[in-house]
Amino acid sequence: MRHLPNILTLLRLAAVPVTVWLMAMDEMVGAFWLFVAAGITDGLDGAIARLFDARTRLGAVLDPLADKVLLVGIFVTLGVGGQLPLWLVVLVVLRDVVIVLYALVYLLAGGATGTPLLISKINTAAQIVLAAAVLARLGPGWGGETLTEALVTVVAATTIASAAAYLVAASRSIPATDAGGS
Repeated sequence: MRHLPNILTLLRLAAVPVTVWLMAMDEMVGAFWLFVAAGITDGLDGAIARLFDARTRLGAVLDPLADKVLLVGIFVTLGVGGQLPLWLVVLVVLRDVVIVLYALVYLLAGGATGTPLLISKINTAAQIVLAAAVLARLGPGWGGETLTEALVTVVAATTIASAAAYLVAASRSIPATDAGGS
């Protein structure tokens, strides 16, 4: 049971190229259901890790990595396919770059682990809902353009807020230097 959460996370990571391939082949129903399965494994791995005290350092790194790789893969594929605005795709990818840089600054400043910010969790949830809504519209035919447009606005706003929060947090992690040169 101790390794099950990491196995589920690795399966989610392995689902990324398959999901992107299904999308590229215009098999949106399959891509939608694989995305749903990935979402279920995301919830399961965390629940199992907590319930059975099976949290690991590897899992703490792999889980958010799998989420980011999945979302970036889907967002880029939907952007290239004209299903999401390219400016939003660039914004989402840039935010993830900011988060990676924040993690590096945090580690270099002596931090052992970084805790995701609340706005980051909200943003990730909004990104998941947007990706699911677009895939549901393109695959099973659920939802519509109005929902997608509203979610694009929410994702854009929370992405900007999340990136800004990480930039502020990173600037606070950098030790102050003495400008006097003593």
